[in-house]
Amino acid sequence: MDLEQAIYSRRAVRQYTDEAPAQGTLRKLIDAAIQAPSAINEQPWSFTVVTDRDLLGRISAKTKTHLQRSAPGRIIPQSLHARLEDPQFDIFHRAPALIVISSVTHSRWAVENCALAAENLMLAACAEGLGSCWIGLAQTWLATAAGRKALGVPADHLPVAPIIVGRPAAPPVTVPRKEPRIRWIGP
Repeated sequence: MDLEQAIYSRRAVRQYTDEAPAQGTLRKLIDAAIQAPSAINEQPWSFTVVTDRDLLGRISAKTKTHLQRSAPGRIIPQSLHARLEDPQFDIFHRAPALIVISSVTHSRWAVENCALAAENLMLAACAEGLGSCWIGLAQTWLATAAGRKALGVPADHLPVAPIIVGRPAAPPVTVPRKEPRIRWIGP
């Protein structure tokens, strides 16, 4: 798959088969992620790969409880609160793998650096025929001391990008894109 095809076909996938990507494939995605640019060439990323389904289930449950206690209705829509209360709702959509990209620095560009690596990882996943999705719901709990401990992430690291990866259960739905708002400045 060429780059343009990956850019135009990559979509958030929320339904996965049980087939886990091979460790070598996950490593290939991480190798693509580290090719991302970073501010002042810090390359501050650290990767935690979770394929233990029991751990993924525990993280999902802890995250849902954390969000229900800490996020007022104005931040999280009421419709999502109902899903968080559902014991069957898995924030990781039963994906077989989670890759958490953390920053080893707390520089002013930590989030941007990890986000660039995350986009490379998701495009590489698409090129491999895999689906991916950035699970924003997991970010706040994973950044807590308990979340870091669950992942074995050092206390001085900042978890930024929790990305699920797996084989899509169905082809991702094409989502229409809005026309860009462009301001041209110059001759």
